[in-house]
Amino acid sequence: MRRDLRPYRLKRLHLMFQAWYTERFLRPQFDHLGKAPLFMKPWYVEVFGGPVRLGDHAHVIAAPDKRVRLTVWSNFAGQGEITIGDYCLICPGARISAAREITIGDSCMLAQGAFITDSDWHGIYDRGLSVGQSAGVHIGANVWIGDGAIICKGVRIGENSIIGAGAVVRKDIPANVIAGGNPARTVKELDRDRQIKTRADWLAQPERLAAEFDIIDRHLLQGNTWCGWLRSLIRPGPRD
Repeated sequence: MRRDLRPYRLKRLHLMFQAWYTERFLRPQFDHLGKAPLFMKPWYVEVFGGPVRLGDHAHVIAAPDKRVRLTVWSNFAGQGEITIGDYCLICPGARISAAREITIGDSCMLAQGAFITDSDWHGIYDRGLSVGQSAGVHIGANVWIGDGAIICKGVRIGENSIIGAGAVVRKDIPANVIAGGNPARTVKELDRDRQIKTRADWLAQPERLAAEFDIIDRHLLQGNTWCGWLRSLIRPGPRD
């Protein structure tokens, strides 16, 4: 569909159903899920093992062909966990797989298809080893990981840094830089004199933001009818 032809009330019902599904089926799978999470298509989010912790005001977007997977699988006694801070964004197809520890700071953004892992998941010389070499991953606050980027075991990424699309990060990346390539390396330093606005700043007044989005929905969906929406499902036209 080129346009959202749903009536306003139908979209509101859909949002309410997603929120109910999140609370009923997803929240119990987390060791901690903070307040006011927003999951889009939460039935395509997979949480395996634990502990998995996700902070306040998380936005998680999944799709049928790009599921979000948060997986903890470890053969190290007492280890294996994923901790994600407040105000984070996780886009379709993002995967986080931990055998030891993966920690992601507040206001981080994971673009579509990003992959974070702290393990090789097989032995180099003994392919029967289920985990292989492992080392924790630590990502600072307000880091943006680009489309299809891979963050490998033992890596630390400093706050505010940006990892370019398709990058493969095998070594530490300092704070306040843009890094890209395979293997990833610093290609630019951020201007330290410019203020960086984070997702925490954007979501500082969540009720006001929700009201603004509601006004936009009412405007964009005005004139949509139940009959028009049903017709678009059964017999879509060139302008749908």
